[in-house]
Amino acid sequence: MREVAAGVWHWQAPHPDWTPGERWPQKVSSCAMDDGARLLLFDPLSVPDEILGLAADREPAVVLTAPWHERDTQSLVEQLGVPVFVPPPDTADDLVGKYGITPEQAAGGSPDLAWLLAGGSGEAHLYAAGDRPMSGIEASAGREHNDLVLWIDRVGAVISGDTLVDFGHGLQINDWLRGGVTREEVVERLRPLLALPVEVVLPAHGAPTDRTALERALSL
Repeated sequence: MREVAAGVWHWQAPHPDWTPGERWPQKVSSCAMDDGARLLLFDPLSVPDEILGLAADREPAVVLTAPWHERDTQSLVEQLGVPVFVPPPDTADDLVGKYGITPEQAAGGSPDLAWLLAGGSGEAHLYAAGDRPMSGIEASAGREHNDLVLWIDRVGAVISGDTLVDFGHGLQINDWLRGGVTREEVVERLRPLLALPVEVVLPAHGAPTDRTALERALSL
């Protein structure tokens, strides 16, 4: 774990569901932000004890950039009683459109966070592109309607799910795009970020980087 800005920590941990055939590296990234009142855990996996120790004196919350990034969310809800801010999981129609499967195969939609969204176990707050899931955070559309890129105004940080990634070749637009979505379209969605005072970029896959890397990733 390292502090990449005042009150902003980044760490990596092996993803428990990773297999050698995956297109992404085994180690994935998480980050946390402490503003003195809130402790925000972004796409959390194997949260360090030093971070968990802050929760007693803060208002902790989990913020997911994509519903399939739930990682250790359930255990954190059980341990800390944290609310969860998350984009909506794929519906059955979404799954048919994304993966070309049949309606029968997609029946019921994605199981992501079903334990949370069913009610009775944790507090869910759904948010979408264009929303402010909480004060100081703005969400932009990424490569999918529920794979979002976040702007954290207080620290000048961009946090990305699976849209901006570094799989060992520097920050770039994830080339795993479904049919009908082009890199140019994704770039245009994200170019407004370049009008902001970006200091640090924190992808869920890859190490922290900077504005220059973001500019390069969003060049056409």
